[in-house]
Amino acid sequence: MSEPFNWQVFQGNHQQDGDRIKHLPPPPPWRQFRVRPQSSDEAAAYETRITTYWDQLKNLAEDQENARNRRRGESFRLRTDQANVVQAVNAALLLRRPLLITGRPGSGKTSLAYAIAYELKLGPVLTWPITAKATLETGLYRYDAIARLQDAQIRKQKTELGEGVGKERPIGDYIQLGPLGTAFVPTPFPRVLLIDEIDKSNINLPNDLLNLLEEGQFEITELVRLVEEETDDDRLSDQQQEPLPQNREPMQVRTADDLRVSIERGKIRCDAFPLIVMTSNGERDFPPAFLRRCLRAEMPKPEGSDLRNIVEAHLTQPVANQIDDLIQRFIKKTDQEAKQLATDQLLNAVYLRQYGAELAEDSELEKLILAALSNIGGG
Repeated sequence: MSEPFNWQVFQGNHQQDGDRIKHLPPPPPWRQFRVRPQSSDEAAAYETRITTYWDQLKNLAEDQENARNRRRGESFRLRTDQANVVQAVNAALLLRRPLLITGRPGSGKTSLAYAIAYELKLGPVLTWPITAKATLETGLYRYDAIARLQDAQIRKQKTELGEGVGKERPIGDYIQLGPLGTAFVPTPFPRVLLIDEIDKSNINLPNDLLNLLEEGQFEITELVRLVEEETDDDRLSDQQQEPLPQNREPMQVRTADDLRVSIERGKIRCDAFPLIVMTSNGERDFPPAFLRRCLRAEMPKPEGSDLRNIVEAHLTQPVANQIDDLIQRFIKKTDQEAKQLATDQLLNAVYLRQYGAELAEDSELEKLILAALSNIGGG
């Protein structure tokens, strides 16, 4: 009997190891999305394309502009007794399913996505912050029809004035994928997509996501229409015995990372299903059909040791050694006084004290910094 796979590639210990994701077991038969090209030449070109794109993403993750997000992933800590969160992440990776993370503000829901991307070297985290106006379409892509119309008008004016005009820009130059759409661009390993505070969305968004989460693909309507028009032209050329158009190269569009990717026949289908981390503060219920497609886990409330580790990760160990009183008062407020606080507020308090601010118990400054986000069960 063959050796079993070690399916837990994510360990939650903030130690980088990009090789572990390479040993992720294959997806279940019902979650396989890759359509392999028929000919060997097409297969080789496909592998080259997705590998080149992945190399660009790895380089992008190491850029100075992403230093803040790298620190965010590196500084995140999970306790040894938080195995349920680690197992939920690994189950989502193995089953190619989205992960719905709930928990109190400041419990690390958002940082978990950065920690996964950092530890497994999965490139920059794609982020889609949700508001009441967020729609499936805005998450997938944006088509700038106005810019295209303006360019056409400028070309027409130059032509009428007898001025030279350059080659017309392809329609792909007016299309940019959103974070959701970019996550499904074919890659050899999963991208990490953070859909932050999905409970802030309008009532329709969770249901609108169902088909995409199930099928792993979507269409760019403007490019599909162009393909259909070219097909009609081909039929006409065949009838008139005219030569077929020569421009059959895949259309290129911009991603949310500001890279260029080729789109064949206007359709995007993932290769490795992205790891989608959706966060929720528990402010609403979701439809059963949506929950059925997700794995769910709850981030526990940080304990004293967790808070100290967070301060140490952000502000060094010497600073963390001097804030036990602040941590105890922070815990007291969240427990005994039933106040909802975020760890960001503790970090703010520590940073102020580091530069001489007086933060004493029940002082006006401490009340300001550690003001409750909401009262739990109180007036």
